[in-house]
Amino acid sequence: MGWVVVAAEKGKLAGEIGETRLPGAFTSDGYGLKPVRFCKKFSATSIAVALMGMLAAGCGSGAKKPAAGPGAQLMPVRTVSAQMQPVAQSSEYMATIKSRRSATISPQVSGILTNILVNSGEQVKAGRALMTIDSRQQQANVASLEAAERQQKAAYDYNKIEVARQKQLFNEGIVSRQANQQEEQAYENSKASYEAAVEARKTQQQLLDYYTVRAPFDGVVGDVPVHVGDYVASGSSGTMLTTVDENRDLEAYIYIPTERAADVRMGLGVDLLDSAGNVVEKTKIDFVSPQVDSTLQGILVKASVRPGSQELRNSQMVEARVIWNTKPMVVIPVLAVVRQNGIPFVYVMNQVNGSYEADQKAVTLGQTVGNNYAVPAGIGAGERVIVSGTQFLVNGMKVQPLPG
Repeated sequence: MGWVVVAAEKGKLAGEIGETRLPGAFTSDGYGLKPVRFCKKFSATSIAVALMGMLAAGCGSGAKKPAAGPGAQLMPVRTVSAQMQPVAQSSEYMATIKSRRSATISPQVSGILTNILVNSGEQVKAGRALMTIDSRQQQANVASLEAAERQQKAAYDYNKIEVARQKQLFNEGIVSRQANQQEEQAYENSKASYEAAVEARKTQQQLLDYYTVRAPFDGVVGDVPVHVGDYVASGSSGTMLTTVDENRDLEAYIYIPTERAADVRMGLGVDLLDSAGNVVEKTKIDFVSPQVDSTLQGILVKASVRPGSQELRNSQMVEARVIWNTKPMVVIPVLAVVRQNGIPFVYVMNQVNGSYEADQKAVTLGQTVGNNYAVPAGIGAGERVIVSGTQFLVNGMKVQPLPG
């Protein structure tokens, strides 16, 4: 006695086996698997015939594929028409904002720093005292020169009177011409000595003024890295005391690679961008360097920043978009683009035999224009691109455009 598993239609095998079905055997209201126990009264031939008939019936019922009726659901999608728009052909470079009114304050004399009169970030006016340097020795020099000046002044005043007296005596014939000329010579010498003493005193007096460091123009005080008691030195390698910057007369310094040298010219548009890519300043190139920077191998160009800009500061690094030209190009919404293995595609809705299908097309993406992509190649103006449900679409899929 053995077991056989067969595919049977409802009611067909059950009538043949009668009571041979075991309790707990699998049953089904439709098609199913039925473990059947055959009695010895069935021959091998009868079993084979029954199996072949049931298998034929089962194959015939599964070979027919149900056709989609006219009421089958379609994927609803929204579409927009690809448009032609003027698109800027540009390149982006790093730029540095610099102020034409920015000064690094260094001492003009050497000495000990005795006082710091301002704080970092403080707004100051032109001529405001920022720091003082020990000037006692210089004050002594000025006092000595003032005394020498008074001495020369006394000699000059005496010789001035004396030359007038000698001239009168000479005119009256009391003294000789030689004596008169000697007095005139003494007067000229005393006059020159006095004038030299005055200039020496003025020079040292001016030098004394350098011991008080002042703001060269209105601006904001930068970092103050020195401290009271520090020795500060003058000269080319002197000590930096602080900086004073006025946030006006700003310029963007941009270095253009030499391979674009033929395209660089005055008047090219420049967009200055913030860290989020938003345009904070629209300007134009107003200076082109006649030589290439030997270190960066780039051409320096400058673009002025409008007065009163609050988004830009001196020494700030920003991204600069240099606009070479503008030409019309097809643009599509960013939402229409799907990437597969890094390749951008769009789905274009086409009408085929009275219905609509999603046609997948590879595209070449250009620059972004607001919320759109410029598309140099792949689709043409006027084609309807799908912008909704693109993650569920496949090439050739039937779709239904939504109104509006």
